[in-house]
Amino acid sequence: MELGVYSFGDVQIDPATGGLGSTAQATRNLLEAIQLADEVGLDYFGIGEHHTHEMPASAATVILGAAASTTKRIKLGSAVTVLSTDDPVRVYQQFATLDALSNGRAEITAGRGSSTESFPLFGHSLRDYDELYAEKLDLLLQINDAPRITWEGKFRAALNEALVVPRPDSGRLTIWLATGGNPQSSIRAGMSALPISYAIIGGMADRFAPLADLYRKAGAHSGIPAEVLKVSVACPGYIGEDSKTAKDFFWKHWHATMEQLGKIRGFAPPPRSNFDRETEGMGALMVGAPEEVAERIVMQQKVLGHMRHFIQMDVGQMPHKDFLRSIELLGTKVKPLVDAALKGGKAAATDG
Repeated sequence: MELGVYSFGDVQIDPATGGLGSTAQATRNLLEAIQLADEVGLDYFGIGEHHTHEMPASAATVILGAAASTTKRIKLGSAVTVLSTDDPVRVYQQFATLDALSNGRAEITAGRGSSTESFPLFGHSLRDYDELYAEKLDLLLQINDAPRITWEGKFRAALNEALVVPRPDSGRLTIWLATGGNPQSSIRAGMSALPISYAIIGGMADRFAPLADLYRKAGAHSGIPAEVLKVSVACPGYIGEDSKTAKDFFWKHWHATMEQLGKIRGFAPPPRSNFDRETEGMGALMVGAPEEVAERIVMQQKVLGHMRHFIQMDVGQMPHKDFLRSIELLGTKVKPLVDAALKGGKAAATDG
């Protein structure tokens, strides 16, 4: 089981002013977090594309490229790349460059994204939401298959025997398909032999078990070997020294995030009772002491059969030192416990 972290580059509060701090400092903090994640033995770090002051991680490959030169083994990816509003040729070139600099550690997680800021920013219409994603994913996958591409679509200039370089040493980039629970995405990923990443940001994780099963069945129906079909889970969470302190601390920041999103999207932030329910058992929020979080990851793995679990910790302008401590505990305390529990075939049939 791989464990990791993902971040949107959360900006901290400036203690001098009480307002939002520097987006530049948040970017530097993100690089420090990746370096620590590598040092403590975590397997993956993903950066999710966002374009707001609170979450300014808009250029993941630049940060990951810097991390490539200062880390040794951790996989470096997007979580997610908002493919609908980007150019698949440039996405591929940037991640192939990252792959070269990191000696094969780059991954793309392609998705629609949960925010819409990139659509007006890059001149796209939300009316084309589904069509943009389908077309651009098709182009990205074709580029991954061969260095020369002939292609024609609706939203981008046609390509005629165009050479797309650089190319990965392994021949292909690892491209994940991200989804928040759309059944068609699970079918598409399975039939296309793509690994799938489920964003489980609320509710109960076991509601995704039928989707993971649908994904595997779609792959099997298309003749895809079972070992090719990989599932990962992304969720919010925080690891602290003890359960109560961790939950009280994360609740404050998680609730602040829900308030911000609620104002934008028109919903009321959930009460503490919802939060408490989702930080236990099959709940989506991985919050608590190391032993508790490890036990719950193993529990969910036995239901979902996933091979990677990665956690968003820095939400609601969390102080950077607390973010770093949670990363440290995930690597030094949680990961050894998960590895020991799943060692020797105790896990459910996994994907790799």
